[in-house]
Amino acid sequence: MMVCRNPDKKEWPALLRRPLQDIRSLVPKVRKILEDVKNCGDEALFDYTKKFDRVSLMKLEMEHDEIMAAAEKTDDELKQAIIFAAGNIEKFHSIQKSTVQKLEVRPGVLCWQKSVPIEKVGLYVPGGTAPLFSTVLMLAIPARIAGCSEIILCTPPDTTGSINPAILFAAKITGVSRVFRLGGAQAIGAMAYGTESVPRVYKIFGPGNQYVTAAKQLIAQGDAAVDLPAGPSELAVIADSSAIPAFVASDLLSQAEHGTDSQVILVTNEEKLIKDVRKELEKQLPLLPRKEFAGKALENSRIILLNTMDEMIEMINDYAPEHLIISTKDAETVAKRIKNAGSVFLGNYTPESAGDYASGTNHTLPTYGHAKAYNGVNLDNYVKKITFQKITREGLKSIGTAIEIMAEAEALIAHKKAVQIRLKQNQPL
Repeated sequence: MMVCRNPDKKEWPALLRRPLQDIRSLVPKVRKILEDVKNCGDEALFDYTKKFDRVSLMKLEMEHDEIMAAAEKTDDELKQAIIFAAGNIEKFHSIQKSTVQKLEVRPGVLCWQKSVPIEKVGLYVPGGTAPLFSTVLMLAIPARIAGCSEIILCTPPDTTGSINPAILFAAKITGVSRVFRLGGAQAIGAMAYGTESVPRVYKIFGPGNQYVTAAKQLIAQGDAAVDLPAGPSELAVIADSSAIPAFVASDLLSQAEHGTDSQVILVTNEEKLIKDVRKELEKQLPLLPRKEFAGKALENSRIILLNTMDEMIEMINDYAPEHLIISTKDAETVAKRIKNAGSVFLGNYTPESAGDYASGTNHTLPTYGHAKAYNGVNLDNYVKKITFQKITREGLKSIGTAIEIMAEAEALIAHKKAVQIRLKQNQPL
């Protein structure tokens, strides 16, 4: 990791620049895939699965018995860990349910808002170098709690046409309705448009590679809603002399191992910590099975020394990390000043991996600086808010004058008359 000491603020944007993620060159290819899926349905899905996943499938959907049998191949110890994590995720997301509160804004003018579940949602779960069964928990559990009636899951098959058993076990226990052997942009297209086998959904959730990201951006222009902008994983650590170097290094590596395009940032006001963390990185990195991925990611990463805590907090808010670990003497006080982050982890004993798996919070988070405007996935992502109002004649009379004046000022006379016609007559309910 490159070390930068007391950089001028003019240098901050360059220091905090993410690895280039320019998907514009992929757009024509991805658009072609989406058009083929839209026009040719299952035929295109079979063709692209053969081309990209190197497997010829006889069918796309997994039968219930197949899912049950495959799920049982999951190691018993892993099953228990998944069940344990699912329980915590369920608890955390269940408290996010909103209650209906009716408000009489004026006598006879009653207004309220109600959360209504999105009926059909699609979940995309990457396979690739690390099958993310934990993502099934993070996406399917809030969908079920919210009351989504159809939960579709797409995940790429291996070269034998199989899906990782842990993904299927997670799908089984979280209430996923149907599972399809589909990956890449073609899976996003299938859920956005619907095919002979895959039902169309109204909103698509889940991370993926650059092709998946490009596909989500394209279909979001009018074909289906998507959860949030998501790119390569990233982590920032803000640390002082109270931080434990071995812990900090392990956290940096835990994100770096996601992929070569991941990025980690350490911001500190302690020179000795820099030296000690670098030693720990040298010690821990060679022991990792994914050391090639992590090592490459560290090339995109930085250790930045600043003079004051104020500067450190300002830099973190500029960076707006997906994950932020605060390893400082008074972590909660520092946390109160954080404005831009996807998820925050306080203290030396709160590793980011807790949020990835089992603490209960959601790990589907905005990346690439989008935490300045987006939050991570929560229960609200699976519902839409519908407003209601009920007005009596007396209530309409109390607000009618304001409506008429405003409507006339906007030259919308039919709006004005819709009030007048009601107030001229006293019709029964």
